Amino acid sequence: MSFHFREIFANDVGIDLGTSNTLIYVRGKGIVVNEPSIVAYDRDTQQVLAIGNEAKEMLGRTPEDVMTIRPLKDGVIADFEKTEEMLRSFIRKVQSNRLFGRPRIVICVPSGITEVEKRAVRDSAESAGAREVFLIAEPMAAAIGIGLPVELPVGNMVIDVGGGTCEIAVIALSGIVTSTSIRVGGDEMDRAIVQFLKKKYNLLIGERTAEQIKIEVASAFEVEPELETRVKGRDLVGGIPKTIILCSSEVREALAEPISQIVDAVRISLERTPPELASDILDRGIILSGGGSLLRGLDQRLREETNLPINMVEDPLTCVVRGTGKVLENLQYYTKMLLTGKRR
Repeated sequence: MSFHFREIFANDVGIDLGTSNTLIYVRGKGIVVNEPSIVAYDRDTQQVLAIGNEAKEMLGRTPEDVMTIRPLKDGVIADFEKTEEMLRSFIRKVQSNRLFGRPRIVICVPSGITEVEKRAVRDSAESAGAREVFLIAEPMAAAIGIGLPVELPVGNMVIDVGGGTCEIAVIALSGIVTSTSIRVGGDEMDRAIVQFLKKKYNLLIGERTAEQIKIEVASAFEVEPELETRVKGRDLVGGIPKTIILCSSEVREALAEPISQIVDAVRISLERTPPELASDILDRGIILSGGGSLLRGLDQRLREETNLPINMVEDPLTCVVRGTGKVLENLQYYTKMLLTGKRR
């Protein structure tokens, strides 16, 4: 009886712990947090000053004694303590009944994660206040969130392009048959834009500006008409602020390398797919999800390169966390889709 009582009052949560954004789903309430995975802290005292949206506002604008960092790099934890602080803050924000027990948490992780990295995620969530922690691979969570019949003997290919990783998986019979995980995503695209402007225009910009350029004019395929944007930064020669006009064809040139890596990873994944499942993919097409899938023309580029139908999902940013929500609602049904690997 007491167990059932605790179950009712502990708000179980699903977390898409992303390199760029952290999204939290609370059972019975839906998605309640969607904030940047950024932490600002005092360099001397290590005290956390801001987390999420508030910390993003400070990015690139802080005095010397304040640091703003992304505690996750390439989809995995780079700074354990700051990740724990960030998780604790977000969990506290969504836990309306903290007195009645600690929540069970389902967390998404990249499919290529190591045992050490799995343990770091588990430990981090437990230290942040979780009673039980379950891990699920991002492509599997995305497939569940989209509503694909993952339990059937039918092949579904999901490409999840996030901030730190691109996850490609073929799913059938409640499991991942083949998976390819590369540490290329939205952040790598931002870095490519920064390097391109430095090289071509001697212009130094911050990552927020690079992200803005990507959103406004970036594309993976030719767009008609070509887009333009004004970019402000610091001239590396004169050392003074400077403005240039940047067009989408130049940004496409800047993104050529990361886009090619994603295309190559998709090809490798298709080569590894068993022939029976490959024929299913030919019929059903490839599902494209994640924030990176919003890049203009990425679906067209993949269609051109693979000669397969590419299907964009509705609201690609939230399908992974919606998948964790479905898992929470029926944990027993989805048990075999969770990742194993306990602490030694």
